[in-house]
Amino acid sequence: MESSIASAAGKLLRDHFGKGPGSLFVTVEKPFITIYLKNFLAPMENVLLEQNNALKVQETRDLLMSKIKPDLQVLLSAETNHSVGTIRYDWNLEKRTGILFAELQTNPNEFETDQLDYKAKKEIHEEIERFTKKAQKSPRNIKSFKLNDRTIISKREDILVCIENELINTGFEEQLRLSKRKLEKHLIQTTYLETVLEQAIEDVFVDWDFDSDTGYVIFILHAPNK
Repeated sequence: MESSIASAAGKLLRDHFGKGPGSLFVTVEKPFITIYLKNFLAPMENVLLEQNNALKVQETRDLLMSKIKPDLQVLLSAETNHSVGTIRYDWNLEKRTGILFAELQTNPNEFETDQLDYKAKKEIHEEIERFTKKAQKSPRNIKSFKLNDRTIISKREDILVCIENELINTGFEEQLRLSKRKLEKHLIQTTYLETVLEQAIEDVFVDWDFDSDTGYVIFILHAPNK
C-alpha cells in the first residue's frame, strides 16, 4: 500500500509542480498517514530562492496545493479504506524537504501502546507546551503519537489568541500561516529534544487547522543507531 501511495502521490506532485520529489517515504499508521518528501524543488523555485524570495515560493506552493489536496484525499481514502481528513503540509525549502499528512478516521482502541507511550513523551509535551505558550498560549490539550522509529506527530488544541482569530476572520489566514510557520520552528528547542530522545532530529514541520483551533508538529528523526 505504501509503495502504491508513493507512486501515485509522486505523479500528482510532478503533474502540478513540473517536478516530483526525488524520493517519498509513506507511513500509514493509525491515526495518521504521512508522506515525507526529499529533494523536492522545481527549477523556477530554485531561482526564486537564489533571489532570497522564499516567501513567493511558499505562496505559490499554497496555490498549487489547493488544487492537489482534493485529488490526494480521494487517493488516500481509496488506498487505506478509511475516511481521510483534510490534507495538511509544510516545507523545509533549505533542505528541499516537505511533509504531507492527514488524519485517518479510526477507532482509538486500534492504536498500539508503543505509539502512545514512547521514550521522552513527557519531555516532548513539555517542550511543545513551552514554545506554544511563548508563541500564543498554553494548549488546552496535547496528544502525540510515534508512528515509527523516525516519525513523531503531535496535536495541540485551543492555541489561537484573539488577534489571530481576528486575522483569520478578516481574511489574513494565509499571511498568518506563513508567519506562524517561521515563528514556531524558531522557538522549538531541537537540541534539547535530541538530548532527551537520544536521536537526532532531521526535520521539523508545523501546520494548523484554524477552523478547529488545532495545531500540529511533526518531528522527522534520523534513523536510530543500531
